[in-house]
Amino acid sequence: MEPTGISVMTLRGRFLAGLALASALVGAQAGGEAPLELVATIALPGVKGRIDHFAVDVKGHRLFVAALGNDTVEVLDVAGNRHEKSVAGFGEPQRLVYLPQSNRLFVANGSANRVDILDARSLSIVKRVERLDDADNVRYDAAAGKIVVGYGKGALRLLDADSADSAGEIRLGGHPESFQLEAKGPRVFVNVPTAQHVAVVDRVKRQVTATWPVAGAKSNFPMALDEEGRRLFIGARSPAVMLIYDIDSGKIVAKLPIGGDTDDIFFDASRKRVYVICGEGRVDVFRQETADQYSLESSVKTAPRARTGLFVPEDGKLYVAAPSVGSAPARMLVYTVR
Repeated sequence: MEPTGISVMTLRGRFLAGLALASALVGAQAGGEAPLELVATIALPGVKGRIDHFAVDVKGHRLFVAALGNDTVEVLDVAGNRHEKSVAGFGEPQRLVYLPQSNRLFVANGSANRVDILDARSLSIVKRVERLDDADNVRYDAAAGKIVVGYGKGALRLLDADSADSAGEIRLGGHPESFQLEAKGPRVFVNVPTAQHVAVVDRVKRQVTATWPVAGAKSNFPMALDEEGRRLFIGARSPAVMLIYDIDSGKIVAKLPIGGDTDDIFFDASRKRVYVICGEGRVDVFRQETADQYSLESSVKTAPRARTGLFVPEDGKLYVAAPSVGSAPARMLVYTVR
């Protein structure tokens, strides 16, 4: 008798897929040292709830962490691997951008519907940009000197990086999640999960020039860009897959299974790797064999609901946030990349 709602063939397929994954992991790890080594754990005292994205001050050795569920920004000294300060007064901080040239920290607040600009030395508010409903992802366009904010039911707001004055807007087909900017071109690639596509935006013309479907996947949240290699990495949650696009043709060249509940992906150009941070409690590490071929190098255990992080190539470190779950307190996991 077949189990209710699940066929024997489905169960057999899942079992074989599990065996294949286990075999791949054993083979990858047997061939040499693990690509990630846990070297430190930094306590995040008093931090409750979900932890969102980070920004780094490389020269100052500081990591800024958006503690969304705690309505705080946590400041870590990553040279000494210690918690430095907790800054309150935010409303669901989601993503941050640090500008070393001005020593400013931009914080997108989801429930407070604004972007806060802080003096990063004193961590005091310099200015607030209001009326940005569900302010979410934020990036710096170095070529134009603009801060780009994803917000609302579907828009990118451009802010002057010096004055924080509005510098225009680009409309989208839904609320934008992670997006990436070309450094040597005018395009912005934007995840729009509600529209089930990736929007390609010309930030000079300020319009959407193409949309790329996510090929049967849903909940496309994280994104990474290999501009030199002409590849875009998209993480989807339903099903849990990574889609890899050729950014010249817009075609999907690879589709790979990943861990569940991913919220951050990073491309390591010097090591030709992709790090996929998954909330089910692992980081999947893929090796780029060719532009269109990727192999699972390792799957490194982290912690439950640890789905956000930051890869800092200058330091060779991957930071992964482990939120407070049960009796386990919130903490930052620090990995050396090998």
